[in-house]
Amino acid sequence: MSTNQVKRYAIVGLGGRSRFYYQALAGQYRETSQIVGFCDINYTRMNYANKVLAEKFGYPPVKTYHAYDFERMIEETKPDIVIVTSIDRTHDRYIVSAMNLGCDVITEKPMTIDEVRCQKILDTVKATGRQLRVTFNYRYAPYNTKIRELIMNDAIGEVNSVHFEWLLNTTHGADYFRRWHRDKRNSGGLLVHKATHHFDLVNFWLGTRPKIVFAMGDLMFYGRENAEKRGIRNLYYRAYGSENAKDDPFALHLEKNPQLTQMYLEAEAEDGYLRDQSVFGDGISIEDTMAVMVRYENRAMMTYSLNAYLPWEGYRVAFNGTKGRIEAEVREASYINAGSNASVEGVVKSKNITVYPMFGEPYVVPVEEAKGGHGGGDPKLLEDLFGEKRPDPFNRAASHIDGAYSILTGIAANKSIQTGLPVRIDDLVKF
Repeated sequence: MSTNQVKRYAIVGLGGRSRFYYQALAGQYRETSQIVGFCDINYTRMNYANKVLAEKFGYPPVKTYHAYDFERMIEETKPDIVIVTSIDRTHDRYIVSAMNLGCDVITEKPMTIDEVRCQKILDTVKATGRQLRVTFNYRYAPYNTKIRELIMNDAIGEVNSVHFEWLLNTTHGADYFRRWHRDKRNSGGLLVHKATHHFDLVNFWLGTRPKIVFAMGDLMFYGRENAEKRGIRNLYYRAYGSENAKDDPFALHLEKNPQLTQMYLEAEAEDGYLRDQSVFGDGISIEDTMAVMVRYENRAMMTYSLNAYLPWEGYRVAFNGTKGRIEAEVREASYINAGSNASVEGVVKSKNITVYPMFGEPYVVPVEEAKGGHGGGDPKLLEDLFGEKRPDPFNRAASHIDGAYSILTGIAANKSIQTGLPVRIDDLVKF
């Protein structure tokens, strides 16, 4: 492994999110970073990544390896850090292998999808002493950091309860039902894949950890059965080449987007992955309507809802404390993963934070404007990962412990949906 200032990075999983990292390493952080290896099940996507790097940054070709040769890539390219942006169910495989081979790891959320894989990762970190970072970019969005600051500074006293609703719209929300995420075995469902962001934010905002979880969830809008109940006809399997898809507002037309064409349509022959499946097709095993209750170690309680077919994108959250209440609403622009530049993913359209003191006049809290994806959090996350290290009073850098507690809320919620019973976090894994 290198010992000088230039860090060596390998990336496994060259889908939509990987571009966020490899462009940053080849661009803004080029002087202190080197990409030494790409690893994926699909050479077409790896070749596309190399094409982007050459055309945009004049970057030399990065050596490519099939997923089966992950360990050989580590041995030959000797990265300091492995960035994991593969399909969720494979995160643990690459995290554990990389750490056992002497690498630190940066992983996309969710860290993994179930308690067995989570325990394996926790045990490997303990055994190897390697560092594992989980990339919770929403922590870095200025409005989310501001909420943490208000609570830290006792603006409403001790927080006793939280009401949190997240809205995914018919563009972004629907996209999870076209892709590999629609199979719960791949993603853990939206209570793990997507809500890991949201559960992490509550842990971050309150400075606590979940203790007991109860949940309900169902597939109530997407899927063939629901479409048929509503009288929808002209169903289809995938959009490409389908007459029925031409007038469907839920259809994704890969051939109309050069990036999606090169990353997915032209890559299908290698692995058979179809990026444009119908959201009203068969084979969807994840929920689109979810409700969760959580009790935390500090005795605070949360009610949470997630719906994936709503007219606008964003969230509303309210905190009830011993000295007052905080209300926040954030509306985001919708997007298709890998369908545009990463900088427009989750861009904020409007935001408002209001504090209601128990015996005073309410006031609106000013929040700094920040450019970039996920409410301006993406650039700040990249700087924290790859830039000069600076003290952070908010401790936004998420460890494997943070990654574990965020997914364990969703994992417990999935178990509660199956059994109809509350689930204790301590019964899932041992730290």
